[in-house]
This record gives sequence, C-alpha cells and structure tokens, in this order.
Amino acid sequence: MRKLKIMEHISLDGVIQVSGGPNDGDFPYGDWTAPYRTPAGLETVLAMYGEAFDLLLGRRTYDLWSGFWPKASKSPMADRLNAATKYVATHRPESLEWGPFESIGPDLVNSVRSVKAKDGADLILSGSSTLTSALLEHGLAEEVVLLVNPVLLGKGKRLFAEGTPPRAFALDSTQALPSGIVINTYKAAGPLQNLR
Repeated sequence: MRKLKIMEHISLDGVIQVSGGPNDGDFPYGDWTAPYRTPAGLETVLAMYGEAFDLLLGRRTYDLWSGFWPKASKSPMADRLNAATKYVATHRPESLEWGPFESIGPDLVNSVRSVKAKDGADLILSGSSTLTSALLEHGLAEEVVLLVNPVLLGKGKRLFAEGTPPRAFALDSTQALPSGIVINTYKAAGPLQNLR
C-alpha cells in the first residue's frame, strides 16, 4: 500500500498561504518563505520528497503549480514534480493540462483510499489545506512534515482549519537548518488521548 505524506512550509502561527495569484484576496506577504531558502535546505527537501513520488493536490494548488513548474528551468525539483503523477481533487477534470494527471472523484476519502491501494510511488500532499483535515480525520496520512519558518504572519490560510478533528502524533525527527527553518516530522499516532 502506498503511503501519504503531508509536507508544508508553515509560519510559527500556522499560516501556509503564499501569495500566488489574483484569487489571494488581501494576503499581502507574497512568498514569505523565499528569504529562508538555501541550497542546503533544497537538498534536504529533495531528500524528503525522494527520487520518485506522486502528488495529491487540491485544484487551487494544482493550478498554481501548473502555472510555474512546467516552465521552470530544468532542476532535480522541477524534473521530479513534472514527472510525478498528479492526483487532483477537482470538479473540472476536463481543464487539467499539467500531466501526467488523474482526476479523483467527488468522494475524496474513498478516492484517496483507492489511489493508495494501487501499486506505485508514495504520495505527497503539499499546499491543498482544504484536503488535509479530511485526510487526517480518516487516517489516510501516515506522516506530517512541517517546515516551520521563523516568522509570524498574523493572517492567511492556516494548515488546520477550525473544526479539524483532534488527532495525536508522535515526533519522529526534527532538524534545524542554518536559515532558521526547523523541520519536524510526525507520524500519525491515532486518536487524541486526554485527561478529563
């Protein structure tokens, strides 16, 4: 069975939104992750993605990425993202162009279960915050990797929306990069255990 890893650049206050188009409303910060990117950090991220993987994307992230990566200069990251099969949650599959791709149906949970049951590379979800809560609620993500950037943004789309079901995670590893990014990798550990 294929595994699903959620990987997100995130601010200290939980924001993952990066300005990328006209539908970003009044989000004023542009690409706030750029000042913290370094060649060493890129090598670390490439290693986390691995040589071969497929992508699970929401339609908005797919549209943003498809406007950039197919035209990007040849590089290990561009080559890997362009080669990956993109499984896209969309109501408009006829307008998908950046391939290889496959539209997943309106039943996100059962569609992702079906994709995970197929033979193939592991899946990575990045961006696509509207999918994250449902995937975690139904136990479909085995790992969450947070690249925590040393900034507070105060506004913007957060990784976990209000109403995200409670879940427990176990810290698998942590790594501090010289740029100030701290990479925390968590494994799903089941339902929340609490004392009342």
